Amino acid sequence: MDNDKSRLSAEIGENVFGFDLMEERLPREFHEKLIFAIRNQRPISPETADVIAHAMKEWAILKGATHYTHWFQPLTGLTAEKHDSFLSYDSSGKVIDRFSGHQLIMSEPDASSFPHGGLRSTFEARGYAAWDPSSPAFIMKRGKSATLCLPSVYVSFHGVVLDKKTPLLRSISAVSKSAVRMLRLLGNKRVTSAMPHLGAEQEYFLVDKETYEQRPDLLACGATLIGAGAARGQKLEDHYFRAIPDRVLEYMEDVERELVKLGVPVKTRHNEVAPAQFELAVLYSSVNIATDQNQLVMEILKRIAPHHGLEALLHEKPFARVNGSGKHCNWSLIDSEGVNLLKPGSNRSSRIRFLVFLMAVVRGVMHHGPLLRGIVADAGNDLRLGGNEAPPTIMSVHLGEQLNALLKDLAAAVSGKKSRVEEIDLEIAGVAKIPKDTSDRNRTSPFAFTGDKFEFRAVGSSATVSLPNAAMNAMVAQSLDHMSQRLSLRLDSGEDRTVAVLGMLGEVIEETAAIRYDGDNYTEEWLKEAKKRGLGSAGTTPEAVEALIKDSTIELFEKYRMMTREESEARYRVRLDSYVKSVSVALKVMRKMLSTQVLPAAIRYQERIAVTLNQTVIALGNEATGLSALRAKLEELTALIEVLAGAISVLSQDEKKVESDGDMKKMARFCANELRRHMDSAREASDQLEELVDAKEWPLPHYDQMLVL
Repeated sequence: MDNDKSRLSAEIGENVFGFDLMEERLPREFHEKLIFAIRNQRPISPETADVIAHAMKEWAILKGATHYTHWFQPLTGLTAEKHDSFLSYDSSGKVIDRFSGHQLIMSEPDASSFPHGGLRSTFEARGYAAWDPSSPAFIMKRGKSATLCLPSVYVSFHGVVLDKKTPLLRSISAVSKSAVRMLRLLGNKRVTSAMPHLGAEQEYFLVDKETYEQRPDLLACGATLIGAGAARGQKLEDHYFRAIPDRVLEYMEDVERELVKLGVPVKTRHNEVAPAQFELAVLYSSVNIATDQNQLVMEILKRIAPHHGLEALLHEKPFARVNGSGKHCNWSLIDSEGVNLLKPGSNRSSRIRFLVFLMAVVRGVMHHGPLLRGIVADAGNDLRLGGNEAPPTIMSVHLGEQLNALLKDLAAAVSGKKSRVEEIDLEIAGVAKIPKDTSDRNRTSPFAFTGDKFEFRAVGSSATVSLPNAAMNAMVAQSLDHMSQRLSLRLDSGEDRTVAVLGMLGEVIEETAAIRYDGDNYTEEWLKEAKKRGLGSAGTTPEAVEALIKDSTIELFEKYRMMTREESEARYRVRLDSYVKSVSVALKVMRKMLSTQVLPAAIRYQERIAVTLNQTVIALGNEATGLSALRAKLEELTALIEVLAGAISVLSQDEKKVESDGDMKKMARFCANELRRHMDSAREASDQLEELVDAKEWPLPHYDQMLVL
């Protein structure tokens, strides 16, 4: 065996027009111009664009590509693409392969059918997808087809932001500028930028494809809407980190090979807590590239599964009574010198720097916790958050007892008006002694410090990570700016730099006490304590997304030019519309399954029991053995059938109401508060019937069948 070919590292980026390949294939002059444009966020000249486009086209054709597409993230939560071939006419009318700089920089997909939240009229169809050169182009292969994909942003004819990536790119610029400003005040004159980095963990379920195709709810919604719990489920806690089944391992290896070729450095794979649940994680990279990579992860997980007779489920709660799936976003900030600003150092200046950036993040969560909750809210995540299996709906920050104790001591020292740097050093010296794994991982915290990064655990498994990370970048930028202003005032008054920084830190530490919590976030005690601290809890999407149109959110996004008020309000409307549509689709599917599959099967079984009971009485008399059990079962079946029939009637009325009412806000509240309750009641009756009806006559695969691979 060729050892090099067996290594994943030998295949990394095989289908990516990455920065190394750019350097190899572009003339030095134009490569330098491209890198300058990327680093300084400057436009690329037409001449440079033509050279880049030609080099890309020649490489793509060698890879088998015949078409190119601007690959972008509209407000659907998915990616979008329109393919154009390289075919063109030359000056003599001959058909040739050509890819111009203009074609590379921008395309014009029809924008009329994408969600826009009222930002445009139906007749205003023109939209522009513009290439994002900071995220490498790649070749996507599907069967015999190969397409050059250009990661892009998406805006309307009038420049209105219609995608999820543009705000992210703007937030990166904002947090970088704010971080550099703070580092300058701390005495570092060399740093030129700071890039947020992301490591995304992707959880998912796998089910047998044949079984999947027998479930209308999985086909339409990606989740089961009815189904009694599996006998085994996750009760024995024996699935987590167990040996990966051979069939699944073969699937994972194919997924990894495909992702590695696309430049996605897959790092971790393992069995998750719930049966048939798994996780994939990649190495950290800049947040822009990591966001695109996570979109590829989701796409490849779905695409490869059928080749192994499987289906990948990315829904946050595909099965009741077992853990759902999330997407943990591990966020850090690394400066232009390669220093992780959230990693404690060994000398005074690096310890102080660490504390400053640590508290900037904590302060950001303190002021924008509701935004973090709202930015991850959707119909699927509502079924997962707050269920004692995932972070609660209350946003708090876990730092660990040792680090929290140090912060309290530091704040006390500062408030004690210590002026000698030597005395203050006694408090900050403890930072260097705190090892990366000093505290146990708090799996119940939605926002936890894990040594040199923060882990935001509330993002749903099917969601794009663009907006959650854009929000984190913006809130940290705002905190850094606020802290820089306070520090500048102290320095301007003549305070020693170290004393000034620690004085400012002491104030921030005291101000953020309410958001810091190291205990069990699942307990009733925490719910009561959080209420005392003034921390909100939005249990449903309609409640949570209100944060998107709060003045504090709009001011934050406008300050850093991420989105205008109109664009924020449009996203709020899109979220509500998407929520209502998701729940209404589930309602229709559920009502149809109950009406056409479950109820008929239950009635047939009821008739069978009744016939058996009748025949037994006729043959053996009223005193025959087992009659009481048969009668009891028949009575239970009859009662449940009546309950289910009534529940179906209620769902039918709900369906008409959802279709007729045009008030989206009112309908979203109805879906969250009443419709969900009606669906739960119908499910309960159906699940009880499933436990009674002969398994051979039940029309749908059981959980015991689906959760075993």
